[in-house]
Amino acid sequence: MRWLVGWSSTASGPVPPEGRAIQPVGAHLLWADPDPLWAVGDWRPDEVRVVQADPFTRLAVFGCCGASDEELRVGLFAARGGALRHLTAWPGSYTAVAQVGRRVTIAGDLAGARPVFHTDWAGGTAYATAALPLADLIEAQLDVSHLGALLACPDSPEAVGESTPYRGVRRVPPGHALILRDGARDVTGYEPTASLAVAAPQLDQDKAVDGVRDALVEAVRARLTAPRHAPETGGLDPGPVPGMGPAERRAARGGPAPGIGADLSGGSASATLALLAAGLPGMPGTLLGHGTEAGERLLAVTFNDLATAGGARVREAELERAGTIAANPRLHHVVVAAGEEALPYAALDSGALTDEPGPSLVIAERHRRRLAAGSADHFVGHGARQVLDAHPARLADLLLDRRRRHLLRPATALAKADGPSAHSFFVPFTVYRAARRLARTSYREGVEEAAARLLERRFTDDQVPGGPGAVSASLAALTWCRPGPAARWLTGEALAEVSVRLVEAAVRPVLLRRPGERRADAALARYAADHRVFEQAAEVRSQRLHAPFLDNQVVRACRALPEALRVQPGARAAVLRAVLDGTGIRDLPTGWGATSHAAHTAAVRTGMRTWVGDLLALFDAPLLADAGLIEARVVRKALRAASQGERLPLDGLAELVSTEVWLRRLVSRRGTCWTGTAAPRQRAVAGGVPRPSL
Repeated sequence: MRWLVGWSSTASGPVPPEGRAIQPVGAHLLWADPDPLWAVGDWRPDEVRVVQADPFTRLAVFGCCGASDEELRVGLFAARGGALRHLTAWPGSYTAVAQVGRRVTIAGDLAGARPVFHTDWAGGTAYATAALPLADLIEAQLDVSHLGALLACPDSPEAVGESTPYRGVRRVPPGHALILRDGARDVTGYEPTASLAVAAPQLDQDKAVDGVRDALVEAVRARLTAPRHAPETGGLDPGPVPGMGPAERRAARGGPAPGIGADLSGGSASATLALLAAGLPGMPGTLLGHGTEAGERLLAVTFNDLATAGGARVREAELERAGTIAANPRLHHVVVAAGEEALPYAALDSGALTDEPGPSLVIAERHRRRLAAGSADHFVGHGARQVLDAHPARLADLLLDRRRRHLLRPATALAKADGPSAHSFFVPFTVYRAARRLARTSYREGVEEAAARLLERRFTDDQVPGGPGAVSASLAALTWCRPGPAARWLTGEALAEVSVRLVEAAVRPVLLRRPGERRADAALARYAADHRVFEQAAEVRSQRLHAPFLDNQVVRACRALPEALRVQPGARAAVLRAVLDGTGIRDLPTGWGATSHAAHTAAVRTGMRTWVGDLLALFDAPLLADAGLIEARVVRKALRAASQGERLPLDGLAELVSTEVWLRRLVSRRGTCWTGTAAPRQRAVAGGVPRPSL
């Protein structure tokens, strides 16, 4: 795991003694007291860049950033004048830290895939891009209340707030920056947002799609171009040894071969990135810091799941489309075949400890096998659905703007989504009524209603008979706030505590934004946080995953898409097709843009059925029950029922399993992230999992 950490002490007096005798394990100091900054982990030389105007005016950028050194200097001067948004406007995925005198600014990203955390320490504030090191620093205990909120309402910032699984460690919200002045902190938003009363101006549809195309091309190019400067950070990983070929470098580094790779399995988003990377002028095998040979082909990986019989037809169609795309001479196609050992829920007893829990833990082993066959730098289409698709709550935004006619096509498509039934005729009217109700419901009323639903244990939507499906899921999403899929298995005490958090959030002053915009941003933040867990859990040595759809510039470009376009059926595939068409890529195979939900659901059910014995053993004496969040008997019953084919929320069970797995890895870890004479005496949550005080 790679992270940065630093702190800002108070203005008066010398540097506190704690700061003189402690440092992170495996750290590289970028600048020293009184406000030191370290890079920790296996950063590549090109991933840590520092520009400096004077001894106390400097900027450090961590990650893949497409800006030149001159552009970084311009951004530093802008930040000196208070223009924080300049630090977030370059292509790529990165974290920027600017120091101007005793003022330190750490800018997070818009999605939340590169978060920033902070805590009180030594009379000032410590910050990092990982929560666990800060928890070790202050010897924090587990925040059981946060875990309960994460399980009860995972995509509701009203419930989760800025807390983390560690008491005393807080998170900077997406789209905000942490500003430290002499140890005192302030969290400031840098992105303009429209209020509920005034809608944000929307671009013409064609111009908005062109903006998405330009942002994606720049995001891919930022990861393909060679470094334009000599790194100033000496002492980091020196990179590949000159004179070694790809095979020798792979053996020396113990990881994938250098070069560019991408997925051709997983949907149209990853395929779009593969085609863009292969089609851009230059050398597709050349990445920042990697001197691979000119003309090396992009490695395209397709995952062939041999153990999931239920999705055979979908899998065969996907393989056929991937083979057609991979006929491109600049692509080298590799098919990774796997059996039961790569199903969801496999190998839960092994794996890395991630910074936080996330549903991706149950599929980490499955994807690690696919990624191990990829290149040292691998493109994934993660986040495309969240930034391009319309959240169902955006239908209420259209009603607020008096654009009722745009609801017709999405409502009609929903009526057909679950197949013909006696109730299909009434679905468009039911959807319109739910959207109108949301448009007329205030934010406070919506949050308080969610709190009441938790207390009354109302977790199913009864508006549409026939059981769960696309219609009921969309209707349930037409709210300001709602319980998550795992809430039904939590104890009454845990739900009551989350309900209190919601009631307190409802009365706090907030910027009143439109329900669709607010819910879409919350869903994106939740997904980005889980993508970060995925990166850590499925990490392959010496490999970097690149998710351009979560980059700031791509998120901004996608937000500019008109709502009337977003809500139309097949909008994501249409936008991506237009992006490729604008770059000269037009010959796409039949069926391109088809969704992969059926294959994913089939794999999850097969994995649960295959590994049900291990899952039941996991909940024989679960730590979640020790914390008072669940009853083990109830969860075991649900796991048996789901493995036998009963229609239960599989996402909710995945969240319970992943949280239990994460807790076990956390309490069994050894050592801390710090060293020195003043280092913490014990690691975070060393005392075990306490029972919550309700």
